[in-house]
Amino acid sequence: MKQRQLGPFTVSAIGLGCMNLSHAYGAPVSAEQGEKVLLAALDAGVTLFDTAALYGFGANETLVGKVLKSRRHEFTLASKCGMQGVDLNGDGKLVRVIDGRPATIQKTCEDALRRLQTEVIDLYYLHRWDKKVPIEESVGAMGDLVRQGKIRSIGLSEVSATTLRKAHAEHPIAAVQTEYSLWTRNPEIAVLQACQDIGAAFVAFSPVARGFLCGAPIELAQLDAKDIRRSMPRFAPEHAARNHRLLAPYQALADQVGCTPAQLAIAWLLHKAPHIIPIPGTTSVAHLRDDLAADQITLSPETLAALEDLINQRTVSGSRYNAQANSEVDTEVFP
Repeated sequence: MKQRQLGPFTVSAIGLGCMNLSHAYGAPVSAEQGEKVLLAALDAGVTLFDTAALYGFGANETLVGKVLKSRRHEFTLASKCGMQGVDLNGDGKLVRVIDGRPATIQKTCEDALRRLQTEVIDLYYLHRWDKKVPIEESVGAMGDLVRQGKIRSIGLSEVSATTLRKAHAEHPIAAVQTEYSLWTRNPEIAVLQACQDIGAAFVAFSPVARGFLCGAPIELAQLDAKDIRRSMPRFAPEHAARNHRLLAPYQALADQVGCTPAQLAIAWLLHKAPHIIPIPGTTSVAHLRDDLAADQITLSPETLAALEDLINQRTVSGSRYNAQANSEVDTEVFP
């Protein structure tokens, strides 16, 4: 696979977001299927694997650690702190909590190292900025982890350019991870340029728009009861019908290029800037191989312009998150 720079690491131009195997889109896959996907990615040349304490409340880190520990030297490992499951009521039921206090960050990292069965995490993100804690304080705690040899570099997730610059003044930031695709263009407001200015990679999660840019309409009623897309306005009936009208012309563009819709979405990201690294996620080895082939696709300026004219912040209906989730992120939004 082609390579890109992420902080001090050279990684595959397309990484693997591991979340889908344990979290967010319904029941987790079996351990056997998770192992197949992870090993297929490594064998195909993927050298960036992305997980988090949140995903399956530790289950995803445990899976990644168990499956890949014997080949740890072959890839760059990324995980996240600052958002995890906590037993708030003492009833054994874990609840998602954003907590960026230094002591919590330290403990989350130590738990992650144990689950991942590794001595060091290459890239450790603050999953969400805890707005009750100054960003400098959270990043300072992560800097302590670097000095302790527990992590090698620091990343941030879902932050604005202003917050990024404040954090970078406290400790060098190697990467910012935020949702970015044809239908979520917010990073273009300021964060992409801020990353370029400070020499950070931009890691794009949900590059195929949570499945929308795979080409088939996603019907809310057919989603698993625990699928997070049920709470996302763009998939709600009042917005979905308008968004589905984008799919036929989008498929036509993919046909013109001679690739699948998912490949087209990922190839568009790769063409946007050399510091962008998409991390699609999947539970299917076939879909994984389809995604990874996107780095072999060349898009003409005319195709890029047609894609951006078709799917953008003006043509997509609905917010990417509901009001609660929007309040938890720190990203710029289009007026």
